[in-house]
Amino acid sequence: MEAILALEDGTIFRGESFGASGERYGEVVFNTSMTGYQEILTDPSYKGQIVVMTYPLIGNYGINKEDIESRGIFLEGFVVKEYSSIASSWRSQKSLGDFLLENNIPGIKGIDTRKLTLHIRKAGAMKAILSTKDLDEGSLVEKARSSPGLIGVDLVKEVTIDHKYAWHKAKGSKYKVVVIDCGLKYNILAKLMENKCQVTVVPAKATAEEILKMKPDGIVLSNGPGDPAAVSYLIETTKKLIGKVPIFGICLGQQILGLALGGKTYKLKFGHHGANHPVKDLKTGKVSITVQNHGFCVDIGSLNKKDIEITHINLNDNTLEGMRHKKLSIFSVQFHPEASAGPHDAGYLFGEFIKMMEEHA
Repeated sequence: MEAILALEDGTIFRGESFGASGERYGEVVFNTSMTGYQEILTDPSYKGQIVVMTYPLIGNYGINKEDIESRGIFLEGFVVKEYSSIASSWRSQKSLGDFLLENNIPGIKGIDTRKLTLHIRKAGAMKAILSTKDLDEGSLVEKARSSPGLIGVDLVKEVTIDHKYAWHKAKGSKYKVVVIDCGLKYNILAKLMENKCQVTVVPAKATAEEILKMKPDGIVLSNGPGDPAAVSYLIETTKKLIGKVPIFGICLGQQILGLALGGKTYKLKFGHHGANHPVKDLKTGKVSITVQNHGFCVDIGSLNKKDIEITHINLNDNTLEGMRHKKLSIFSVQFHPEASAGPHDAGYLFGEFIKMMEEHA
């Protein structure tokens, strides 16, 4: 079946459909990871986005139940150059195409993903539509232009949970940690459990009073999708939590903390999406290769340097990748220390969180 990817600037890519049929709109972004497509598909941070994989062959090791990072697929569409319907892995339980079909996600194959990626790098991420139904180019471009986009849209409410729950209890757990689910990846919970944390996950709209009533030793603000400035209720909750208990922010969690601390956020030209982003720790001078997935960033110049210390910087574009409060038990990073999939260079940050909770106690 024919499929079309139409961008709001009038650029058209024609290819073949795989996965589900239908029509979905979202912001088109590219991901530079060579592997890990299953984790990318199940990362809720991609809500509202159509993801282009720059690696040319996708699907060749299939899908398995162990590598799923959330309760479903939240992205809007999947774009590849070459799709492999044959999965060669002893862990594979189904094909990528079947996985997309089960979750009603359209995919398009056979397009020049290198050309598309270069176009996004030059023009910036933009609104797009992926369709197997309407094949009229003019009609699709108009639909893409009239779609809502990401700026000012609260997508966290689309991916967060409805009720709190306890994650699997760690043997000999020493710390009670509350994770605020903005669209979290399961490996964040697994890494906390590895570090002897008893983890409870709460919805993004949980109040500060409800969270503090649980008497946590620490709080994690998770990753998630969209414009952080649109999640006003979580910013207000975070303001009330600051100074009460140690806080660790990851990805969107850093942006929420930045806003709660009086800073500002802005939209990146084409975002950071992939598993090969170099980040420098300014304290140690060490460079880590990190997993990233975000389209917004905290403005370094907007932060109060009397209270906030910049800890990490992106070596590709010098954007903010980490910060720490000089007086309070608060730190955050823009990248994903839990990896999954990707390098584990930044896994030490969970140990930093444990150390912070110990010192606070």
